[in-house]
Amino acid sequence: MTNIVVPELGESVVEARVARWLKKEGDRVEVGEPVVELETEKIDLEVNAEKGGVLASIKRQEGEDVKIGELLAVLDENAAGGAKPTGPNGAGAAPAEQASVSPVPKVADSDGPKATPTARRMAKDHDVNLGAVQGSGAAGRVMKQDVQNAIAKPAAPAPAPAVPQSARPSTPPATRGTGERIERRERMTKRRQTIARRLVEAQHTAAMLTTFNEIDMTSLMGLRERRKEAFKKQYGVNLGIASFFVKASIAALRSFPQLNAEIQGDEIVYKEFFDIGMAVGAEGGLVVPVIRDADRLSFANIEVAIRDFAKRAGDGTLTLDDLKGGTFTITNGGVFGSLLSTPILNPPQVGILGLHKIQDRAIPLNGQVVIRPMMYVALSYDHRIVDGREAVQFLVKIKEFIEDPGHLLLES
Repeated sequence: MTNIVVPELGESVVEARVARWLKKEGDRVEVGEPVVELETEKIDLEVNAEKGGVLASIKRQEGEDVKIGELLAVLDENAAGGAKPTGPNGAGAAPAEQASVSPVPKVADSDGPKATPTARRMAKDHDVNLGAVQGSGAAGRVMKQDVQNAIAKPAAPAPAPAVPQSARPSTPPATRGTGERIERRERMTKRRQTIARRLVEAQHTAAMLTTFNEIDMTSLMGLRERRKEAFKKQYGVNLGIASFFVKASIAALRSFPQLNAEIQGDEIVYKEFFDIGMAVGAEGGLVVPVIRDADRLSFANIEVAIRDFAKRAGDGTLTLDDLKGGTFTITNGGVFGSLLSTPILNPPQVGILGLHKIQDRAIPLNGQVVIRPMMYVALSYDHRIVDGREAVQFLVKIKEFIEDPGHLLLES
């Protein structure tokens, strides 16, 4: 007998939820074959069998919360495949072996359309046929929102058989009552629970303040327009604005290192490297993949990394390593149309830069009123180690770099 246990889940992740069993008791399992999906606060994972055999006993059911090292199931490597084994459930099992773990999307769905675990669970709960749902994820993968849309849109009723005129009622049929007040309960995912907890903790443990400024995007947008075709031809990726803000943030962080630090006990730990987190809105909630050593990357490298993160966040293939650490975060609500917002810190970081929608506005310039593409920017910071003066000057530095991107190129 071999125990299948909850494996190490990554930095700071100690708990998971059993999302879906891929095998039933009595099923044959091959070496390396996925057995169960686990949902963590960061990503969904598959636990693979390290030995072949028959799944003798499932110890934890779907929806249960489990911790690292806890027993999930017992595998009988000596049993013949195809028949449910008899005998004691897990009695005399061998010492627990560390199961292998991999992101869910690396293994193709073998029992139906490609779908995330959350989407499958929701479809099962609401009797939705996944085969009839149009997936919006990569390679047509069905996402949670796709199932929600299918639930909200009732299926078209089958055509009623023809009724002779003589048999039709003389009064119209009763209509369905209106004004119904419907509620639907759905258990929070591990990721959503963690997001909720961490956001509240950020506001309770940090002296968080936000300062604002606005940036004239004329020069940057002009540069992009002039260089976009050559950039795309040379590097195979579009030139966006995110790479400029990453570079501008790094240059500003060099001038104000307090914003690239964290508090540990009664000490301030200054980071002399620049791992920039880029907040991405994914299906299960916000995730912040990290661009490692961003100061050493070119504009093209940064654009490639950002687009790769966005794609993998959408189809659920981000790994735990992608989400570890980070010294400073950038979030862009402008892609969703946000004109102004107050970003919340991503602990233990002490600074986060919020970008917003670019909008034509009338501004005074050289004694005249002109129309310019403007963007509001926001910096939330931990006032325990960052003073208001440094925060304001940091944001002014960002403004200067973006409004003069040629200066930014020299700085980087």
